Amino acid sequence: MDLNFTGEELAFRDEVRAFLEANLPTETRRKVLDGLEVSRDETVRWHQILHRQGWGGPNWPRESGGTGWDPVRQYIFEEESAAAGAPRLLPFGLKMVGPVLMRFGNAAQQKQFLPRILSGEDWWAQGYSEPGAGSDLASLKTRAERKDGRYVVNGQKTWITLAHHANWIFCLVRTDPAVKKQAGISFLLIDMKSPGVTVRPITLLDGSHEVNEVWFEDVEVPVENLVGDENSGWTYAKFLLAHERTNIAGVGVSKRELARLKRIAAEEWKDDRPLLADPAFAARVAQVEVELMALEITNLRVLAAEAERRAPGPEASLLKIKGTEIQQALSELMMQARGPQALPLRRGAMSGAYLNLRKTSIYGGSNEIQKNIIAQTILGL
Repeated sequence: MDLNFTGEELAFRDEVRAFLEANLPTETRRKVLDGLEVSRDETVRWHQILHRQGWGGPNWPRESGGTGWDPVRQYIFEEESAAAGAPRLLPFGLKMVGPVLMRFGNAAQQKQFLPRILSGEDWWAQGYSEPGAGSDLASLKTRAERKDGRYVVNGQKTWITLAHHANWIFCLVRTDPAVKKQAGISFLLIDMKSPGVTVRPITLLDGSHEVNEVWFEDVEVPVENLVGDENSGWTYAKFLLAHERTNIAGVGVSKRELARLKRIAAEEWKDDRPLLADPAFAARVAQVEVELMALEITNLRVLAAEAERRAPGPEASLLKIKGTEIQQALSELMMQARGPQALPLRRGAMSGAYLNLRKTSIYGGSNEIQKNIIAQTILGL
């Protein structure tokens, strides 16, 4: 297996680098590279810049308005974007509901929603988790009753990332409480401006507002916003979760943060020598780097499967487990490298990033659940 880029791929990498250098806003780049929060407007602006270039859907096929890039070009684009300090593209539309609509949505839904995801006009949120239904997602209780050509939705979702920015949310709802829990779930698209939708902030330990509660009180949703068949939402949810877990791996971002860690460790001194010269610290950095290289190869395998229109398999669970463990390990090493300077609890501080990354091994299906999936699908246990 030849892991070297071809001449065409190297030329594409140069094209991406030149585009990023010319078009990535300087202030946005600075914020990302310094680990600071990027605003909603800055994120949307970057989406729009990419859309004008025809790069709004780097992982989408051409027939859906995407680039049609093969897995290697997708990888190059994501790695170069992360290294340059580009904001991470919103996954909720591009890598979650978008692929679901391409696979299971009808023509009218694809025509209505896919172009607006690519352009950044629509900001999507993911309405999955509920109180008491996180890792055991099939226990969700949000109810949707069909009445006269519409669904009436009542219930609560929680830990909904960036829902305060969103104008649409895709939700799992219970449409048949009489059957076993996985069988009575449907997949609905809900306009966040609908009467009865309330977003309540959840303030995190570092004072930031990233996640929310979303309440639905007699919210009316047109039947046309049902994706696929009623009571088949669990199938679509599993398809989406595989894509989400692949995205959580965050290989490009981890490579950028590893380089940042090495810079910091080369500047910080301990016992009259750079911290990176300490054998124990250097060994921990090297271990993370080796694991990240292995994760990168697995990620390419999953991208290759997606290019062949195959849903990610148990490899997605491997990516999720190792990707989140690497992110957490990097944040721990960053804290150690900065020492007391990392402590202030403010947005963008290393302590805030460290605390925020504790969640990565839980959301998208906890790592313990992912290990069960691997045991069942690969080992047959």
